Amino acid sequence: MSNRIAYTKPSITELEVAYATDAARNGWGERCYDYIVKFEAAFAAHLGVTHAIATSSCTGALHMGMAALGIGPGDEVILADTNWIASAAPIVHLGATPVFVDIDPVSWCLDPDRVEAAITPRTKAILAVHIYGNLCDMDRLQDIAERHQIALIEDAAEAIGSVWKGRRAGSMGRFGAFSFHGTKTLTTGEGGMFVTSDPALFERVLTLSNHGRARGQTRQFWPDEVGFKYKMSNVQAAIGLAQVERIGELIARKREVMQAYRDRLGKYQGVSLNPEPPGTENGSWMPTAVFDRDLGITREALQDAFKSADIDARVFFHPLSSLPMFDPVEGNAHAWDIPTRAINLPSYHDLTENDIGRVVTVIAGLV
Repeated sequence: MSNRIAYTKPSITELEVAYATDAARNGWGERCYDYIVKFEAAFAAHLGVTHAIATSSCTGALHMGMAALGIGPGDEVILADTNWIASAAPIVHLGATPVFVDIDPVSWCLDPDRVEAAITPRTKAILAVHIYGNLCDMDRLQDIAERHQIALIEDAAEAIGSVWKGRRAGSMGRFGAFSFHGTKTLTTGEGGMFVTSDPALFERVLTLSNHGRARGQTRQFWPDEVGFKYKMSNVQAAIGLAQVERIGELIARKREVMQAYRDRLGKYQGVSLNPEPPGTENGSWMPTAVFDRDLGITREALQDAFKSADIDARVFFHPLSSLPMFDPVEGNAHAWDIPTRAINLPSYHDLTENDIGRVVTVIAGLV
């Protein structure tokens, strides 16, 4: 049996198996949306929002939400340079321009000062991505968005369980988008969710999500416009419903793993983990270690050390502006620097104390 430690994997119990089996056996015909409707309602209740639409991915949720806001050619959307391509892709697909700004060196999320400085007459929205469970400064970003009359969108793909001053990540912007990829705290294998408390925006996205067929349309197979097809299957939603029913324990376990790393790595100078400012809770999706520059520990050295120890560790996201399809923004100093001396640590729910000890031993050997 392999002793390899994976960086992440889902927590699946007999409850998920039972719901998925029921959906596979009985979730057809008149019952083909049963689990989807239940999953959407349960997730919206967990977040404290009014509306939720299950999607095939977080990218799809972002795409439809941005389209519903009228984002298109000639528009600009501001987002952090430190992100996965999925956050920028919908902007490009809509013909708009992603504007990459630098990150705050502590939160690794959008730097509000850089956001405000980047606003132009073409700016249509700010995309606040809560990276690795860390939270953007939502108070400042909301203030900037309101003063400039632009939309604030939350990409909470990695932030299930994160809370900003009593409000859950994804519930504070014009709309929020979530990922339920197999690596996430809550999973449906592949999948996502669009959420909002704006009834007009909800109706617009609902229409777009059904190939452009409005809810009140009585003619069969009659779309009112060209829309999208980013739907989640009933079987996926069955797994998701079971996961939502377990969401408290799923989040709690992720936070326990993060705390275990904090306890064990706290004695090593120059090693920083995900921040958790006062008044917030970090959902702890992906514990990440950033090493002070003075230590001379590089991303490549970290990868080699973990590979030698048979541990799967992920690299910190490369700056989007370093990718070949975008123009470099080398002035984004933190976004270009931090990934060169950071690593994502294993954090799945079944990680044992011994596993955590093995991870910490690798870091201790380098430090």
